[in-house]
Amino acid sequence: MNRIGVPEFVAGTTDFDETTRARADALVARYPVGRSALLPLLHLVQSVEGCVTQGGIEFCARQLDLTAAEVSAVATFYTMYKRRPCGEHLVSVCTNTLCAVLGGDEIYAALSDHLGVGHEETAGEPGEPGSITLETAECLAACDHGPVLQVNYEFYDRQTADGALGLVQALQRGEKPAPTRGAPLTDFRTAELEIAGVVPADEAARVAGNSVSEYTLRGNTIAEATGASAPAMPDHYDMPALPEKK
Repeated sequence: MNRIGVPEFVAGTTDFDETTRARADALVARYPVGRSALLPLLHLVQSVEGCVTQGGIEFCARQLDLTAAEVSAVATFYTMYKRRPCGEHLVSVCTNTLCAVLGGDEIYAALSDHLGVGHEETAGEPGEPGSITLETAECLAACDHGPVLQVNYEFYDRQTADGALGLVQALQRGEKPAPTRGAPLTDFRTAELEIAGVVPADEAARVAGNSVSEYTLRGNTIAEATGASAPAMPDHYDMPALPEKK
């Protein structure tokens, strides 16, 4: 912690292996302006060390000809970039308004009590099998499935405190229960590599999970059954005149 109680970046390494350097070069080459690759590069270094370390920041800065301060400003803005190593699994419980009133707060309390940790703390040795990092999360954009939680950013919908507790206990035993939708569950570091945009050829089929949700598409289903449709767009639309400045 620094003087005002904000977690600082752990040291980490600045000497990433040849595979990581090659992946970083490939990511940068995807963008017409190099610095546009900063977000995926931060996920890449997080996939290696389990968080964004000071060494990872310096690595990204060198790759993109930025200062460490510029990279740090981005890494501290987005909550997906962690300053301390995560467990094998990151469990994110939505406690925003709708999920909270539907039971999100009770889910988080049950998991916190079971794991003996609070927000962004880890039960077990980070990175080791069965270790869990717990966090509260803002809206996960799945209000029609609330209350929801994610494990390594895969959705587990319509949860209860007991169901979520059973899920976490299964993770601690080394199991990987299937998400409600999306790709099969993996570990946090592998998920970070995929978020960076690096999907090895032998993994391409694995990440092609079904993300269709009957609840999200219910309006479409009703519209098809009743023959309802949106009004057609007019061929021409005149913008109303703006009032003159006085």
